[in-house]
Amino acid sequence: MTELSTRATVPAHQYVLTLSCPDKQGIVHAVSSYLFMTGCNIEDSQQFGDHDTGLFFMRVHFSAEAPVTVDKLRASFAAVGDSFQMDWQINRADEKMRVVLMVSRFGHCLNDLLFRARTGALPVEIAAVVSNHSDFAELVGSYNIPFHHIPVTKDTKPEAEARLLELVHELDVELMVLARYMQVLSDDLCKQLSGRIINIHHSFLPSFKGAKPYHQAHARGVKLIGATAHYVTADLDEGPIIEQEVERVGHGVTPDQLVAIGRDVECQALARAVKWHAERRILLNGRRTVVFA
Repeated sequence: MTELSTRATVPAHQYVLTLSCPDKQGIVHAVSSYLFMTGCNIEDSQQFGDHDTGLFFMRVHFSAEAPVTVDKLRASFAAVGDSFQMDWQINRADEKMRVVLMVSRFGHCLNDLLFRARTGALPVEIAAVVSNHSDFAELVGSYNIPFHHIPVTKDTKPEAEARLLELVHELDVELMVLARYMQVLSDDLCKQLSGRIINIHHSFLPSFKGAKPYHQAHARGVKLIGATAHYVTADLDEGPIIEQEVERVGHGVTPDQLVAIGRDVECQALARAVKWHAERRILLNGRRTVVFA
C-alpha cells in the first residue's frame, strides 16, 4: 500500500477554531503556522476584516490525524491568542451543541426544529423544551425529550427565570432558542446569556406592532412576508441580526394565507440561524454579526 493510500484511510479528528481580534498583519500566518507546527491540516478557512470596526474575524475548520484533546489544543494555542489579543474558541467539529427550546402557544418553529434535529439536519442535541404553557407536552414527549412547564406571571417572573437558569446550568446548555416564546426576558437574564439566545420574529416589527401583525400587513397591502432571526439583548427585538427570509405575496392572498406563509418563513430563518450558531459560523461584531455560512 502506498503512503498516499495509507494516509487516506486514517480517520481525521475534526476541530473548529473561531477568533476575532484587532486587525493587523500576520494573523493568518500565525494561525496557519500554529496548525502546521501541531501536525494539523486546514480543511476550510474563512476570514473577514471589517474596516468600520477595525476587527478581524476568522473561522478555520481543521483536522489532526493523531488524536489530540481539545484541552491540549487550547493550551497550545493560548500564546498565539494572547499575542494578537484574540477572543477565540476551539471546539470539536463533530460535537453536537446542547440547546434548550422555548415555546408558548405557536408550535410551528418548535415542530420544525424537533424534526430537523431528529433527522440530523441540525447539529444539535435538544436537552429540553421549556414552555409557559403545557400545550406541546405531548408533542415533545413523542421525541423522548424532557418537557418543563414553567408558568410565568408578572409576580412569578423572577422565580421562573431563576428556574430557567438552573436548567441551563444543570443540562450544560450552550444555546437557548426562543421558538415563538412570547415572554419578554429580563435584562439580567439577557446579560447572563449574552450571545447565547436566538429569537425569531416577523420582520413587520416595528411597523406592525401588537396583535395580529399579519392582519395589519394585509390591511396595508404588503408585498413581502418576512422574518428575522437575531440574538436577544436587553433592547427588545433589536439584537444583532443573524438571518432574514422573505417571501413575495400577491394581492389575492388572505390574512390566513399570510399567516401560513409567515410561519414557513419563520421556520426557515430560525433553522438556518440555529444551524450556523451550532456550527460556530457566527461571530459577534458589536451590534452586527459576521456569518461564515
